[in-house]
Amino acid sequence: MTETNNNNDNENSPTPLSQVTYLLRKYKLVEGLVHLQDTPEDTLADSSVQKQNLAELQQLLDQLHPADIAHILEALPLEDRLLIWSMVKAEHDGDVLLETSDAVRSTLITDMASQELIAATEYLDTDEIADLAPDLPQDVMDDVFRSLPITEREQLRAAMSYPEDAVGALMDFDVITIREDVRLEVVLRYLRRLDEMPDHTDQLFVVDRNEQLKGVLLINQLLVSDPDTLVAEVMVKEIIKLRPDDVAQQAASAFERYDLVSASVIDDNDKLLGRVTVNTVIDFIRAKAENEALNLAGLSEEEDLFAPILKSVKNRWVWLAINMVTAFIASRVIGVFEDSIEKLVALATLMPIIAGIGGNSGNQTITMIVRALALDQINTSSAWKLITKEIGVSIVNGLIWGTIIGLLTFVIYRNAELGLVMTMAMILNLLLAALLGVLIPLTLRKFGRDPALGSSVMITAVTDSGGFFIFLSLATIFLL
Repeated sequence: MTETNNNNDNENSPTPLSQVTYLLRKYKLVEGLVHLQDTPEDTLADSSVQKQNLAELQQLLDQLHPADIAHILEALPLEDRLLIWSMVKAEHDGDVLLETSDAVRSTLITDMASQELIAATEYLDTDEIADLAPDLPQDVMDDVFRSLPITEREQLRAAMSYPEDAVGALMDFDVITIREDVRLEVVLRYLRRLDEMPDHTDQLFVVDRNEQLKGVLLINQLLVSDPDTLVAEVMVKEIIKLRPDDVAQQAASAFERYDLVSASVIDDNDKLLGRVTVNTVIDFIRAKAENEALNLAGLSEEEDLFAPILKSVKNRWVWLAINMVTAFIASRVIGVFEDSIEKLVALATLMPIIAGIGGNSGNQTITMIVRALALDQINTSSAWKLITKEIGVSIVNGLIWGTIIGLLTFVIYRNAELGLVMTMAMILNLLLAALLGVLIPLTLRKFGRDPALGSSVMITAVTDSGGFFIFLSLATIFLL
């Protein structure tokens, strides 16, 4: 009973976003009252009520995790966002920037002076600075490079040299290495002298004097083994070794398949370069999933929820223009059969059924294929088997749903031939949807494009035009 009550309390407790929104509303309410009274702005700033409001906001923000602050910033309009951003402590700026989306990050960076940006990077590791580098002005990056020690400077340069979809871009240089000829007691003493362990440390990397990876010492093994035991006696050969040029998606699949917390990154000579951790992999998977969802809808990039109107229009216009062209083509297909529609008005009311079900079926196929491509489950030899399988599924679905639609059409219009045409059109349009649902993403990947890019828009356009043409052609042949 107590556990149930605690759960209810947690559900009813205000979220950080709701708390910030409430305090912002109080602040803006007082501000509006002061303006109505034509009170000077200095008086507003000196108001004890406003000082109290700002102090409550500051106290709340100081207690929040950078990820929570980032979530709040993304949910606020620009004016409120910049007010909250100005209240975030300087030592947290870098962490918050890392947690925000690219679109929101650009608005925050635009509001910051060069010295503020440089100061924000002082609290970040080199791999984290590399994540921010594409969004920072070049003069800021030049100053950041000059401020780093030589070793970290080389690490940053190396991290920035890898493409976004490579393991090297996910690599963390903060690793703990040990030798295989020391006792576990020595390792424990060494760890106790550290200020803190790197995040997500589940294993220590065993290297020789040339930094070549020999194996790993699991932390749980270190804790339960005899302190007098040598590292070489309890270390294990690491199952997964990544290389910086490997595709990041393959690394993500390995983390999921083997339940990894961390994995080493080595060069061609087995020299340890760094590691990849599960938190970085999760961020990569989330970003990739969001990007695929946007691409399926025809959006070219992630969009700030409160972006300026023109910027949002620019992000969306390309596929809207393409959609307009395809819609015009569909309308012309209908126009070709105007005489048929005039003779049998029922055709106009039945066309959307064929196109709608075909579009939905095609989107189901495309979603499955895009996911399979992301997980690297499709190769050249399996592509034809997949096409054959999807054709089989579409035939079965076409027969089932086509028969149902045909019977309903007969019941409504008392026309057996029209019902038969509906059944045939449904089967053929689902076949078209299945075939293109496989071929569109496979073709996009073959030409080096994202398989999800506009796939949903394209399949809908094809099934609309194709469905109209198939249905009206059959009706013209068999009914008129």
